[in-house]
Amino acid sequence: MDTPRIPVYFMPGMAASPLIFENIRLPEDRFEIHYLEWMLPLENESLKNYALRMCVHIKHEAPVLIGVSFGGMLVQEMVAYVNPRKVIIISSVKCREELPAKMLFARYTRAYKLLPTGLINNVELLAKYAFGEAVTKRIQLYEKYLSVRNKKYIDWAIDAIVCWDRDEILPGIIHIHGDKDPVFPIARIKDCIRIDKGTHIMIINRYKWFNEHLSSLIEN
Repeated sequence: MDTPRIPVYFMPGMAASPLIFENIRLPEDRFEIHYLEWMLPLENESLKNYALRMCVHIKHEAPVLIGVSFGGMLVQEMVAYVNPRKVIIISSVKCREELPAKMLFARYTRAYKLLPTGLINNVELLAKYAFGEAVTKRIQLYEKYLSVRNKKYIDWAIDAIVCWDRDEILPGIIHIHGDKDPVFPIARIKDCIRIDKGTHIMIINRYKWFNEHLSSLIEN
């Protein structure tokens, strides 16, 4: 009798499309891959309610949830509504204490409300928000990955990240993080699989590492 394949759901980072996973490969005989995409938020929607709506797209019991950056924060909130086999986050944070000091400062000063999100059609600015780096030489590349250009979504996402209130770390969560991540600096990250010279976009430019290790991290 054939062993059922493990369902794996991938959630991209802020404003990004599932294309960021285009080079990620898992053995097809053991895994069934599904991609989640960002929806527009409802008016004044909490991240918890958004997570509940996202769970409508989970069609399997005991799935593996893999989230990148803000997507990693979202899949942690989804755990309240599904019973995952495993949760893996990449270039993300496990609780608000791991957020960088500048985000914690912005939370209390509300300074992030002054960000020029009306200019999100400027790909370089959007990449700065989403990936933490300017992409002057790679704009065409990032135009492919950054698919959500809606101001309402960007404002909501920034607010949800800065004001994330998770205190407790999910038991058994696997956290993969680069030591050169400019968005969530490694200095504040605890208990992670550390990737040497990995940046916030290592799911794109270090995909070979993930192809080599993801399957064993899921199954072990």
